[in-house]
Amino acid sequence: MRSLVILAALLLTLGQPALAGTLEYRMRVDGLACPYCAYGIEKKLKAIDGVESVEVDLDRGVVRVITREDLRFTEPQLEKLFQDAGFTYRSMEVQTLP
Repeated sequence: MRSLVILAALLLTLGQPALAGTLEYRMRVDGLACPYCAYGIEKKLKAIDGVESVEVDLDRGVVRVITREDLRFTEPQLEKLFQDAGFTYRSMEVQTLP
């Protein structure tokens, strides 16, 4: 029983770095109208080192991006990224995930 508790504690400790330190960005973007648009944005964002996942909500015009904590997007960087892809960047909300 004791070895089971030690094993569980070890697994929790080893799993912490993978779970800790992620950021969630929610970006409002104009011009997202079709799945092809979503794919283009996903491809651009996933090419950035540190991006873990990308979800595009076409109905609401929201792009949700999960990144490592050490990756920080700036407003000018996002404006350029979306403009280069043919869309209009509007705003961003950021929160740290547990």
